[in-house]
Amino acid sequence: MSPAVRSSRARAQLTLKEPPASVGAKPGGTVARLDLQFNPNTLQLNKTTEWRRSPSRMAGQSALPEFVGSGPRTLSLEVFLDATATHDNSVEQAVEKLMKACVPTPASLGRKKPASPWVRFEWGTARTTAFDGVLSSLSVSYTLFDVDGKPLRATCALSIEEASVDPPGQNPTSGARTARSTHTVVAGDSLALLAWREYGDPTAWRAIAEANGIDDPMALAPGTELVVPGLRDAAGEEER
Repeated sequence: MSPAVRSSRARAQLTLKEPPASVGAKPGGTVARLDLQFNPNTLQLNKTTEWRRSPSRMAGQSALPEFVGSGPRTLSLEVFLDATATHDNSVEQAVEKLMKACVPTPASLGRKKPASPWVRFEWGTARTTAFDGVLSSLSVSYTLFDVDGKPLRATCALSIEEASVDPPGQNPTSGARTARSTHTVVAGDSLALLAWREYGDPTAWRAIAEANGIDDPMALAPGTELVVPGLRDAAGEEER
């Protein structure tokens, strides 16, 4: 392959953006950008749907499932880093950028609403894998070191969970959701994740916790019916 053809190939990149300052807002400015040295060999895209059944003792067959909603997309990929040609600190610097996606930004701390950056993976014209999300997991494996112990090669496995698709609480007919609704807890649910889905802000989980009298936000039993406050109710709970 000629150098001209190689240089024209689309390169993948990860962009970290300031989380939204308020519910329903767009992400802010760029916090960091990582141009990947090597395009991923594999991209794994997952999306779930949630169904509910009401079992009946007298039914000869299983009850018809009732569609509850669809979950966010999750993109999993591996980022390969290599500095064997330069023997510099580029591998650790790239890992530090990825680590920024796991901690609250200074701006969000200043607003007293801690939130980690939103992450977006982009690769040329691909659309299904390009969405705003949050880093749900990051694992770094250093596989080669310099004589002074400096990492020269690493593989980073990460998962990006979709943060929002449309403005929170909106659909083609109803507009912004202001009324209360209910949500049935399924395995893997958390109040922060539910707040992301409903309001676009994970820190709004306290409003859901107070509405349901929950003391331990991590102890959610599958099958539990939760009351989800509307946007106005949630805002009122946060002001208290």
